Amino acid sequence: MKLTSYSNFALRALQLAALKAPDLIRVDDVVKVHGLARPHVVKIVHELGRAGYFETQRGRGGGFRLARPAAEIVIGDVVRLTEGPLDLVECFNPEVNTCPLIGVCKLSKALMRATRAFMEVLDDLTLADIASNRGELLERIAPLEQGLTAPQRSQT
Repeated sequence: MKLTSYSNFALRALQLAALKAPDLIRVDDVVKVHGLARPHVVKIVHELGRAGYFETQRGRGGGFRLARPAAEIVIGDVVRLTEGPLDLVECFNPEVNTCPLIGVCKLSKALMRATRAFMEVLDDLTLADIASNRGELLERIAPLEQGLTAPQRSQT
């Protein structure tokens, strides 16, 4: 299973907000630390704000921060928001399914179990969990925030 870049970027923005809580952070902070395109981050912050994950403040000195404690933000819920339905294969969605094997296909049943297991792990994970090694994470991003190094993006 592979999450979209959108979900990855949303989780990174949330994680940075958790690390900096309760301070406001700016879209440009996320851009600088993670090397992301600003329009993508703006869209993510807007969606997460509408969903109640971020509190946003407009204007000079504005930014965003977590709207609730990191321990109350379940990663599985964020993934459901950013990914939408996790239809790994066509037959997961009865509205578009054309497979004649529906109901008897062992592959489909196995993929459904795998998807449920994947989401169970994410449902047992909070934003507080992925920000719990705060010191290490802040140490790693410090040179990026200071502009001393550029984010390293994988080519794969």
